[in-house]
Amino acid sequence: MLDNYVPILVMFVLAAGFVVVSVTAASFIGPKRYNRAKLDAYECGIEPTPQPMGGGRFPVKFYMTAMLFIVFDIEMIFLIPWAVAFDQLDLFGFYAMVLFIGTIFVAYAYEWRRGGLEWD
Repeated sequence: MLDNYVPILVMFVLAAGFVVVSVTAASFIGPKRYNRAKLDAYECGIEPTPQPMGGGRFPVKFYMTAMLFIVFDIEMIFLIPWAVAFDQLDLFGFYAMVLFIGTIFVAYAYEWRRGGLEWD
């Protein structure tokens, strides 16, 4: 029974070993030229500015984009197994997926109409 899990365990051990060796080697091999620009926080290419005490206002568009990504990511998580088992689900599976895709399309159309997909 446990023989089935040995390849997975070996893969995890190899992956963890690769991570440890890569991080350790990078700290020894990498250049050590520190300057003010490298020590500053990187904020998507925008120069860091001092923020008010409460953190300041953050554009809602970033959150909307993240939520849109999550919606379509979850859609893919449900669509891939459905596509694999399509012939076994018959007509009920087809109608369930049409309802699911319709719901996702409504969310997409709403976001598109509100201009959430346009970046100025």
